Amino acid sequence: MILDTITLPDDLLWINEFEWNPVEQSTERSLTGALLVQEGQLLHGRSIILSGNGEAGWVSRLTVKNLFALSKAANKTMTLMLPDSRQFSVIFDRSNGAPVEAQQVLPFAYPEDSDQYLLTLRLLTVHSGLD
Repeated sequence: MILDTITLPDDLLWINEFEWNPVEQSTERSLTGALLVQEGQLLHGRSIILSGNGEAGWVSRLTVKNLFALSKAANKTMTLMLPDSRQFSVIFDRSNGAPVEAQQVLPFAYPEDSDQYLLTLRLLTVHSGLD
């Protein structure tokens, strides 16, 4: 798995893959009591949350530092390549918490770049026909 130029472990899980509904719907009642339904196709904005399950998806502290540095750029569009070859154009999703979260697998007061972290990434698709 690759985000921009950063290689990520292939065992990160896309934990919200099937929570996306590509059709937006609104309903309301008319003055006569009839149900009015409007539907439209969503073009992008699909949430992609990648996370390990505690036993998988570990990354080095150096990878976390690189992801954190990447997340500092506003409006940065990146390519996400999944292990099954699907590609998405994404940005960091900052609307639902920190876009990059990492916790040490084994806590150390002074971790080294090779120490392992549990990772969660929050992304949004921006312009891809694969949403």
